[in-house]
Amino acid sequence: MSRAFVKEAEDAPAFEELPERPVSQHPNFVTRKGLAAIDAEAERLRAEYTAAQATDDRALLARVARDLRYWEARRLTAQLVPAPHDSDRVHFGSIVTIDRQDGRHQTFRIVGEDEADPAHGTLSHASPLGRALAGKSVGDVVQAGSGEAEIIAIK
Repeated sequence: MSRAFVKEAEDAPAFEELPERPVSQHPNFVTRKGLAAIDAEAERLRAEYTAAQATDDRALLARVARDLRYWEARRLTAQLVPAPHDSDRVHFGSIVTIDRQDGRHQTFRIVGEDEADPAHGTLSHASPLGRALAGKSVGDVVQAGSGEAEIIAIK
């Protein structure tokens, strides 16, 4: 058969090559809860990989293997940071309440990058706001997005 009549799809790989998940250049500080979440995700992916091996789904295997490599790398570099012992300054693990210029009153716990979810009250230590808050005290004003925010409480 002439190559002119062969579908291009037959020449394509069975699955698209997935790029590696980017790993942050920041220190991988974690809370106890964050470390437990990394361990749980790696364990879940190991089980998913074992189950995927029984199938013929190479795309699924590739995705799970890639994600497992990411979480195993995060586990290897995880640095467990104990809870702060004082509330004079913002530290990793602190719970910080701020008042923004636009009237919003927000409370965040400073956590590791993989644990961060600002909509649920956790903020990465490596985020712009997390970096701005680090080492600050009640009454200090920090850059928060396009405006400013005052720290009103630290726990």
